[in-house]
Amino acid sequence: MTRELLDQALVEEATKKSGLIWVKGPVGPARALWHVWHEGAACLVGDGPGEQPLPGLADGAGAEVTVRSKDKGGRLVSWAAKAVELTPGSPEWEATVAELKGKRLNAPDGEAMTARWQRECRVLRLEPTGVRAPLPDGSLAEAPLPSPATTRQPIPAGLHRLLLKKKRK
Repeated sequence: MTRELLDQALVEEATKKSGLIWVKGPVGPARALWHVWHEGAACLVGDGPGEQPLPGLADGAGAEVTVRSKDKGGRLVSWAAKAVELTPGSPEWEATVAELKGKRLNAPDGEAMTARWQRECRVLRLEPTGVRAPLPDGSLAEAPLPSPATTRQPIPAGLHRLLLKKKRK
């Protein structure tokens, strides 16, 4: 087997098994996006109300996709992709949406979801270009994006006693 076929197999298998990929478009930071692997590409839906944002991912734009391990969360492979926006209602769009619909969790509108996607969202294919990026040597940890959300609150006074009590048993 040639190196190109091995790289293609690695990209496909890793991306199929991971429910989450990190996508860095031409602008902005990398974002975690849910996807479905369908007919040789990572397929995404977004940019609509209640769906994931797809900033900088336009038809024909390049992107870097990083796939993590589903069980350990570590980086498995990074690959270059070309974004292809599917035309709503086309046969390719219908087939892709059928796959995405099966993986979409907690949709607010259930069966009406595909009609909403057709009206208000974009469906993209991230097609591998055949270029695999080398794994980095060091950490690529970055500060989280600014957000009004917070979970930082004072620890309840009796929490340490509850935690220690469970360890003793």
